[in-house]
Amino acid sequence: MKNFGRTGSTNLEKLDIQYSMLNTCGDDRVIKGEFAEKGLKMVNRCVLICVAMCLCALLSNCQIEERTKMSIKKEIFGKTADGKEVDLYTLTNKNGLVARITNFGGILVGLEVPDRDGNMADITLGHDTLEGYIKDKVYLGVTAGRYGNRIAKGRFTLDGVEYKLAVNDGPNHLHGGIKGFNKVVWNGRQLQKDEGPAVEFTYHSKDGEEGYPGDLSVSVVYTLTNDNELKISYEALTSKPCPVNLTHHSYFNLTGDATCDILGHILTMHASRFTPVDKTAIPLGNIESVKGTPMDFTEPTAIGTNIAKIKGGYDHNYVLDSAGETLALAAKVYEPKTGRVMELYTTEPGVQFYSGNFLDGTIKGKGGITYNKHAGLCLETEHFPDSPNKPQFPNSILRPGQKYTQVTVHKFYTE
Repeated sequence: MKNFGRTGSTNLEKLDIQYSMLNTCGDDRVIKGEFAEKGLKMVNRCVLICVAMCLCALLSNCQIEERTKMSIKKEIFGKTADGKEVDLYTLTNKNGLVARITNFGGILVGLEVPDRDGNMADITLGHDTLEGYIKDKVYLGVTAGRYGNRIAKGRFTLDGVEYKLAVNDGPNHLHGGIKGFNKVVWNGRQLQKDEGPAVEFTYHSKDGEEGYPGDLSVSVVYTLTNDNELKISYEALTSKPCPVNLTHHSYFNLTGDATCDILGHILTMHASRFTPVDKTAIPLGNIESVKGTPMDFTEPTAIGTNIAKIKGGYDHNYVLDSAGETLALAAKVYEPKTGRVMELYTTEPGVQFYSGNFLDGTIKGKGGITYNKHAGLCLETEHFPDSPNKPQFPNSILRPGQKYTQVTVHKFYTE
């Protein structure tokens, strides 16, 4: 039978001896405390690592959710009479604002923003179909060019040469002519930008188109930012000296109900001067103060307060205090019932304020709604009307080697 008796110290006994030796140096609670402190530090470290991992995962999920909310959808909007296919782009930012834009005319078809209770509504006038925009004569939501606004008698002289343009607004030329940029099919391209979903439209206007000199290459980028802004950026290059004045022509109604008028909207303009006009809406050439006149919106004023004192309603160029030297606040519109606010920023020297005077009830828009007088307002950021014939106004002539640039931002929130 094998002997299992002890012939020397076991490992367990050695541990006991080592512990006894350690214990002779002091209370065993010191040793236990050290081990406990180290264990607690390890636990805390593990907890911190787990919390950090959870926060990273949560942040990642939030970013994924935001990217999921942000989207660009492209669909067919119809075809023109000559068979060109037209697209409709739907931009959605991370907050759920929606902008619908078509490459026909660079038109903003719709813009949905919330009221103070979070209810979404389309705050622009427009049409449900491409056919409506093809027939449109009041420039609903369009990109206007080559020259937005009016040129007197459809004529201007540049470098000693007289140019004759189409006369399509009484005796004057308006918004680029009979087939301006609002009636052409642009090339569209989706863009993914950090600030929000975007779409770029480009168009090449040939030398002589609508009477204008030079080949003009134009780019317009619509961005629906995650700060709830509709940002419009313009660029243009020309092969010959040419007047260029691009602008956006949406009719806004912040109630979200186009059966209501905009006379109760509260308007503030950062413009202490304006350009008086003749009976055909052409500036006389002088610049006057708005102080003490029905033109004064330097303090928040309901649009309807003095409109009866303006023959025909507002359709005037305001000279911005910023002078177009940098991107600056130009105007603010507040709608009291819904709480919606639109702030307008621009790099341009002027804003044409138009109170929808020529909406006469003959136009049926979205949802079959009839657009009556003052159903929408326009704030067209631009150089002054008839600048090519008014050398005292800010220069609107683009020359080869120069780049035309313009930025306009519509910012939305509630009060």
